Amino acid sequence: MSKQRRKKKKRNRKYDHYQDRRQVQQTVKDRLFRYLFEKDRKALLNLYNALNGTDYQDASQLEIVTIESAVYVVMKNDLAYILSGTLNLYEHQSTYSPNLPIRFLIYLAQEYQLVIEKAERSLYGCGQITLPTPQCVVFYNGRKEMPEERILKLSDAFENKKARADVELKVRMLNINHGHNKLLMDKCRVLEEYSMLVAASRDYMTAGKDTQEAMSKAIDYCIEKGILKEFLLKNRAEVLGMLLEEFDAEKYERTIRSEGREEGKEEGELKINKLGILLMEEGRSNEFLNSLSDRELQKRLLIEYGLEDE
Repeated sequence: MSKQRRKKKKRNRKYDHYQDRRQVQQTVKDRLFRYLFEKDRKALLNLYNALNGTDYQDASQLEIVTIESAVYVVMKNDLAYILSGTLNLYEHQSTYSPNLPIRFLIYLAQEYQLVIEKAERSLYGCGQITLPTPQCVVFYNGRKEMPEERILKLSDAFENKKARADVELKVRMLNINHGHNKLLMDKCRVLEEYSMLVAASRDYMTAGKDTQEAMSKAIDYCIEKGILKEFLLKNRAEVLGMLLEEFDAEKYERTIRSEGREEGKEEGELKINKLGILLMEEGRSNEFLNSLSDRELQKRLLIEYGLEDE
């Protein structure tokens, strides 16, 4: 197979993977976290107060600005709202990604574009356009151990660490698994009860029940214990559907990552085997043997024989 054909095959595989991920993501019509706090504006205001040490009382002051239209959405975040001159961007994550600051930068640019359009002001005018101050927060409840709080920075992704960066974006990542961030949970009861619902769902899944039965049992348990009781009684069907979709998406992501690691390992082994055959045919077996312990030499030889891109 020629080098160009190998590149095309690799690109096609990446595209198919991307399409598969989009399909799964599109089936998750709404995350439970977002659904819960959008339904209950008082709970959302309470969450804002808990995060910022404020004491706002009027939930009508909240302006939900989560971008819905496919015309604007490049990447979609879970929840965005404006309050008291702040633009609050919230993302719920069950998997950790170091690229969260980059994603928030894209969310923020999309939101600011709409703010400017709504203000009907020109970016090229003489007057200063005022923008709400961004606050970027990730609520993490994945299975991997994480600290109570962690600050992720856009500058961590910058290639040249010695150059002074003119742009920075910080993301506050909070661990909301049940038993973590007790002070925050004490201040926002709905957030704590949400973490308890997720914990119950995982416990019933671990008990060996099928997904639908496990989620249904978890909801029954929470209602019995008074955990999000009124919300679950009123929205049981919707909540069950979201839990099923989210757990399916989480399972899919874990499978893709595992398959990706295996595929990469197999592909690497095939490259090395082919390199060995080519070098031995040319009487360069010593170079091949040396390359097994010298990664730099190995990469150079792989490039030389067109088995890897520069």
